[in-house]
Amino acid sequence: MEKFYLVTDSVDLIKRLLPIGVKLVQLRIKDTPLDQLRQRIYEAKLYCEKYNAQLVLNDYWQLALELGVNFVHLGQEDLVNADFKALNQANIHFGLSTHDEAELDLALSYNPHYIALGPIYPTKLKKMNCPPQGLERITLWKQKIKDIPLVAIGGIVPERIENVLRAGADSAAVVTDIQYAADPIQRCNEWFSHIQKSYS
Repeated sequence: MEKFYLVTDSVDLIKRLLPIGVKLVQLRIKDTPLDQLRQRIYEAKLYCEKYNAQLVLNDYWQLALELGVNFVHLGQEDLVNADFKALNQANIHFGLSTHDEAELDLALSYNPHYIALGPIYPTKLKKMNCPPQGLERITLWKQKIKDIPLVAIGGIVPERIENVLRAGADSAAVVTDIQYAADPIQRCNEWFSHIQKSYS
């Protein structure tokens, strides 16, 4: 799994960052009229196909089925209503969010293609009902899920990626660090550099 996992609501940002090497991106759009939402998903899908990048659609599994997006990300609140039989029949992969052991046990019962854990560090983007998970929880989660990829999310910056990966995460989902960067391209390159250093 790609170490750098961009999460954004901006198709324009996707168009800027895929040419420099971003290969895994989640389109997470909220409160948008359906026709506009469908158009933005379709645009992102075409652009990801052009650059051989994996598009993950947040929440809207019905539109993934409709538009042929082959990966979705679902929160715990989505598990009740999502049609996993239809997703599996369409060969659509899915990742699931977790915040505690009960949620992890439930998520694992669906045989997800990755498990997300967060927030690892304090984050300002989204008010969370749980405290920061910390690096120790990453290690614990990885021991429990074994070969399933583990995505860490929440407050992760380039300077923290080495410790996050060493703790057991397979990928780091990045939201605000790129969203609010003065130069997203330069910031992505800093991410790539830090990830490369983590292997040396």
